[in-house]
Amino acid sequence: MSETSAREDGDDLEIEIPADPLAGHPASAYFWGHVAGSGDVSDSGIEVVTNDETSARVLAAVAGGDLEHETTSREYAHDASITRTEDEYTLSIGGDGSEGDEDTDDGDTGLLGRSGALGLPVDGRGNYRFGAFSSHDRELLRGLLEGCGTICFKSSSGTVGISFVHDDADLLELIRALIEDCPVDATVGELSATSSGGYWFGIDDDDAPAFGTWLYEDCEETGLYAPSRRRKLERSLEQAKAYDEP
Repeated sequence: MSETSAREDGDDLEIEIPADPLAGHPASAYFWGHVAGSGDVSDSGIEVVTNDETSARVLAAVAGGDLEHETTSREYAHDASITRTEDEYTLSIGGDGSEGDEDTDDGDTGLLGRSGALGLPVDGRGNYRFGAFSSHDRELLRGLLEGCGTICFKSSSGTVGISFVHDDADLLELIRALIEDCPVDATVGELSATSSGGYWFGIDDDDAPAFGTWLYEDCEETGLYAPSRRRKLERSLEQAKAYDEP
């Protein structure tokens, strides 16, 4: 294992980096959650996108690669008539000679030090392979949430909303199963179609606060989280609490 640092609001965060980014480890689970949620995997490379700079640096620390920053405008997942502008950090690994796809004295080790196709997070039959991270379900789910999930305060009901949106229905079904197996009670809804052609599901509003609190509990100890997403959760919980107060 080794350690490297990322930065959150000017403070250094020490991140424990696994020797093998494909093996079971909290950082690996977090990384592959992000890749599955907002990434693209091919035999020659990986590209993963995040809106949080600190999280992007953590992902780069885990697996190497090159980071690029740009400002983008895109359609809101639930309503294609609404657009939003946001920062976007893209991590590219392999494919163009970036770190993680280098030659060594032992020959070409391939992407992330492995020969041949990467094989994660999807196998040859299209099934997601997260078995190596079964002991790190919280970090895996946190990466998935930050990759393809949303957190919001619902002013109409005074509740916190947590949902997951993706084009791949199979991935969302896997996330539903992971949430159902997590140690807090979190009822999940059925998949629904979005106006942009994908799918989404939400966690029951009554269960969302407990699930979100569990998901980010003790995250500062590892540094495996997006500070902006945790702040969004905290603000939403505070708004919901204020809504309930007389």
